[in-house]
Amino acid sequence: MWVLILGSRMTMWSLVGALLLSVSTQALDGRAVATVPRSLMSYAIRPVLASESAPPDPIVRQAIAIMLSELSQAGLTNPDQGVWIQSHDGAIASGRLASRPLPVASLTKTVTTLAALQTWGSNYRFTTNISTTGNLVGDTLKGDLLIEGSGDPFFVWEEAITLGNKLNQLGIKRIQGNLLITGRFWMNFETDLLESGNLLRLALDSSLWEGEVAKQYATMPVGTAKPQLAIMGNVRLLPSLEAANITNSKLLIRHASLPLWQILKRMNTFSNNEMAEMLATQLGGGAQVAVIAANIAEISPAEVRLVNGSGLGQANQVSPRAIVAIFMAVHNRAQAEGLTLADLFPISDCNCGTLEGRKLPKGAIVKTGTLSDVSALAGVIQTQQHGVIWFAIANRGDGDIDAFHRSQDHILQTLVAKWGLPKLPTPSFAETPWRDRDRNEVMK
Repeated sequence: MWVLILGSRMTMWSLVGALLLSVSTQALDGRAVATVPRSLMSYAIRPVLASESAPPDPIVRQAIAIMLSELSQAGLTNPDQGVWIQSHDGAIASGRLASRPLPVASLTKTVTTLAALQTWGSNYRFTTNISTTGNLVGDTLKGDLLIEGSGDPFFVWEEAITLGNKLNQLGIKRIQGNLLITGRFWMNFETDLLESGNLLRLALDSSLWEGEVAKQYATMPVGTAKPQLAIMGNVRLLPSLEAANITNSKLLIRHASLPLWQILKRMNTFSNNEMAEMLATQLGGGAQVAVIAANIAEISPAEVRLVNGSGLGQANQVSPRAIVAIFMAVHNRAQAEGLTLADLFPISDCNCGTLEGRKLPKGAIVKTGTLSDVSALAGVIQTQQHGVIWFAIANRGDGDIDAFHRSQDHILQTLVAKWGLPKLPTPSFAETPWRDRDRNEVMK
């Protein structure tokens, strides 16, 4: 049943919030998903990318001027300081070098995020097949264990430990043959297949543990078993099952990755370059990622120039206004799939990952970017007077990166001081609860 009480002073954003708060939820893919009747979805206003020709907002213009003054006082006089700030409806908009492609470091990951969502969808899972070429005799598998990857960028110690425990539950304690690796099997962000195979072998046999694997095990739920799976043979690489003439393998377990949206959340929170590169590689490389994102965000391809998917290197350049457009497109895509921007990027309140120690407004959803002479920040802040404000700041110059951080935080705090924080955060920008499940499916 729907109950919606509208006061005479309720704003459009309050209406949107009330609608999204008064939804029913259902468990889907490990998360609670809001379900909104189609007849009410029209109230959820999509953001509008403002024109550069719009009259500049005096408060935003003053905040930008203060930022430039602060950077100058800190000795950071590089003229390439780009900014774009606008309201959700585009009525407020101001910027500087807004359409000029500038190095944005890890803001490149927002482009990769959009291209990944567009290509695979938020609930896509990378699968890793675990097969055997032999038979189980007692607790010994007389044959090889075959691992066939499909590009999971977040197969880490914890995933391998859980997989080892599942193999133990099948009665397997020993592999008489080899550990065969094929496909795109990457572990702990390592793209070298042989190294990934050696890491997996270590994770499966707790008698060999020391250092990092033991440390990561300690973070897992209390009572998690320690896998005991000894591999007697060697780690060997196969170009493909067909090339190796393996036709008699039997599928034991199909391991599913986290859903893509959870992978992207981790990538963006910790600005993991390896994860971004793994995704971009599978999407066709940086240039193709840029084409996909520019098309979806409906911006000029000339404003999105990428050579990779992580942002490493000065050649990755995106204009501030294009970054805002890409964030808006990610928002739209997330909403269409029952998610929010906060499900893909960190919220300032967490003080985690690359946001640790930052003094950002409460409820800000952002992505950071840092190179030796580049500091960038983009995302949304929420205000009482003007609702959601979208922004992108691309700073450049040799010197103290902390000075850039201070000026970026200050410009956002200035806007919040002028326009106020909302009494309640906008529900359409709130984080969706997440509950993981067993992702190792035993095959009959």
